[in-house]
Amino acid sequence: MATTVSAQEAKELAFSTIDAQSETLIGVSQSIFANPELGFEEHFAHDLLASTLDRNGFDVTRSAFGLQTAFCATVGTDGPEIGVICEYDALPGLGHACGHNVIAAAGLGAAIGLAPLATKLGGRLRVLGTPAEEGGGGKEFMIRAGAFDGLTAAMMVHPADHNLPTMKTLAFQGLVANYTGRAAHAAASPHLGANALDAAVLGYNAVAALRQHIRPAERIHGIFTKAGDKPNIVPAEAEAVWYIRAATTAHLEELKPRVLSCLEAGATAAGCELEITWLDPPYGEMVDNSSLLALYASNADLVARTFDSEAPEVVGSTDMGNVSQVVPSIHPMIAVAPPGVSIHTEEFAVHAGGESGDRAVIDGAKAMAATVIDCWADPGAITDVGSSRP
Repeated sequence: MATTVSAQEAKELAFSTIDAQSETLIGVSQSIFANPELGFEEHFAHDLLASTLDRNGFDVTRSAFGLQTAFCATVGTDGPEIGVICEYDALPGLGHACGHNVIAAAGLGAAIGLAPLATKLGGRLRVLGTPAEEGGGGKEFMIRAGAFDGLTAAMMVHPADHNLPTMKTLAFQGLVANYTGRAAHAAASPHLGANALDAAVLGYNAVAALRQHIRPAERIHGIFTKAGDKPNIVPAEAEAVWYIRAATTAHLEELKPRVLSCLEAGATAAGCELEITWLDPPYGEMVDNSSLLALYASNADLVARTFDSEAPEVVGSTDMGNVSQVVPSIHPMIAVAPPGVSIHTEEFAVHAGGESGDRAVIDGAKAMAATVIDCWADPGAITDVGSSRP
């Protein structure tokens, strides 16, 4: 379909729409912030976002792709289809200390700003509500169900303490290590027991030694989740949960058997059995599309969100990395907190739910909307995004 408005005119219209809806968007962010829900339990956020999109002319599918708290909302023609991602799960004990309320509302704002323009610019928008980013891997399950099939590009913004082009993401997979020994009275007959806690501790210490010999970007961290019931009973069962991270999926696959060897050594030394359960899904590293990121950077400048080249890297793992393996994607960071205030802290949560979080909702919505407009309005931009796809 022929373009009926210029990119500049479209951006002005989108920004005007977002400003007109700012009270609604900030209200959505604040409502999600005030009602934190853990992964795959985000019923309030799912319903609020889906109903708001429905009222704004989107074709909405609730409980989409086999997940109760996922949704898909579309608008536009059969032109290039861009995905805008909403996350909305919270952290146990910390609420929205990762600012997913901001992510959700910014994605919603971009969608509302773009809805009247999709047909005029010959494009299509797909808004995906993706549950359980915090360890549940909702996006990977949605990838497997076809949620991202046919997308030309995908994007989201994530709160941080600086405006950054991306976060340094690590490929990630977790495991649960269950040790089984034999119970015995620790004073009367310890020789009859096999101490499962000893097995777990020996495995832990072996991993600590392994850390001397892994790549600088690699991380291994674990906790004990079961360690016995009473000191005078030799523990028959122990359990540890481990997270393993590496710069790439290939490096992760190399590191995993080395960690397993450590855990197995602990079991062997203590005369116990070990059962390993790998947590599904694994997370891939984020591979940012350079052409799409350049478009976003120029539009971030329009809303005074220029990237801070001197800021330290933000390091973590995200299932948006999985998306970036199959669709050209970006994951820029937008400042909501002062420098040095880390995500996943109580202090960060205060900012995510405060005025700086509200400003990030509006600015993030505008920057994403303008980036989508550039993709729709310029066939060359779409070609560049496709050609620079990882």
